[in-house]
Amino acid sequence: MSNRLFQGVVHQMKDTIDRTIGVVDETMSVIACSDLGRIGESCDSISTDSFSAQESFVSEGYTYKTFGSRPRSEYLLFVEGTDEQAAKYAALLAISLASIKQYYDEKYDRGNFVKNVILDNILPGDIYLKARELRFNNDANRVALLIRIMARTDISAYDVVQNLFPDKNKDFVININESDIVLIKEIRSGIESHDLEKLARSIVDTLSGEFYTQATVGIGTVVEGIKDLARSFKEAQVALEVGKVFDTEKTIVSYDNLGIARLIYQLPTTLCEMFLREVFKVGSIDSLDQETLFTIQRFFENNLNVSETSRKLFVHRNTLVYRLEKIKRLTGLDLREFDDAIVFKVALMVKKYLMANPIKY
Repeated sequence: MSNRLFQGVVHQMKDTIDRTIGVVDETMSVIACSDLGRIGESCDSISTDSFSAQESFVSEGYTYKTFGSRPRSEYLLFVEGTDEQAAKYAALLAISLASIKQYYDEKYDRGNFVKNVILDNILPGDIYLKARELRFNNDANRVALLIRIMARTDISAYDVVQNLFPDKNKDFVININESDIVLIKEIRSGIESHDLEKLARSIVDTLSGEFYTQATVGIGTVVEGIKDLARSFKEAQVALEVGKVFDTEKTIVSYDNLGIARLIYQLPTTLCEMFLREVFKVGSIDSLDQETLFTIQRFFENNLNVSETSRKLFVHRNTLVYRLEKIKRLTGLDLREFDDAIVFKVALMVKKYLMANPIKY
């Protein structure tokens, strides 16, 4: 549709600008031109790197100017000539075509519609009207995956993810900012959480293995209907934020598997401080050294089993019992008792949360 849109503008400008003008897409093909015979022609004189150019440039008698709505320009406008007048024509036409394309995308583009939905940029009452206008399938099950790039590279992660999911009628890849990309994936009913994690793993492995780009992925819950996509997106955001605090080693975090960490993350820091003071009436959690904390962690991982934990730690059973007695003296909590163990586990998570979100006085 963009080809027809651009050709209409170029045709109207043909008489005003007495020069050959046209548009080149990312396949290096002329998709619109005042000289109709050149449509479909391949532009071998320019490279794909030209789409990253910020300023106009000249090549083989033509002045080129990039434009488009993505972080990396999608189109090149060209004007015959290399003089100052050609540069001015190119700049003006690029602005005009970019504005027209933006208007068209906002009115007719499904990807832009989905972006407005997840960012709450469209009124709830208008969602179904717009979906019907765009013939958008409102009954499909979809899920939001938030892909966060951990370090900037020369590779466009957006383009990589876009190529992984080329079906633009079902899957939507949306650029949020320099580090965040959202994949809205249409899925079949009954899909399991581990299947979504496998999908996220394939994205992370492709980015790191082939393009040396480190990324983490937050997975929202599966929703039915376009209106709830915003909720799935917010859940994916929460999953990444909670994972950053409680599961720092994980590259894939699912909202469904956050457990009690989700509850703690939503608590005010002042309430968390109060909880720690009430739990550790005998002594502070800060009195525990790293070795003791490591022992506690292993004890929890082995389901409070003394024999199994001592075997994994390569210590005598009596040594572990002594350490647990020491913890009881320091904190007043006996980790061999289930209720005390639960309280201590929550307290450790609260402490970790507070360290990531210190109270500002």
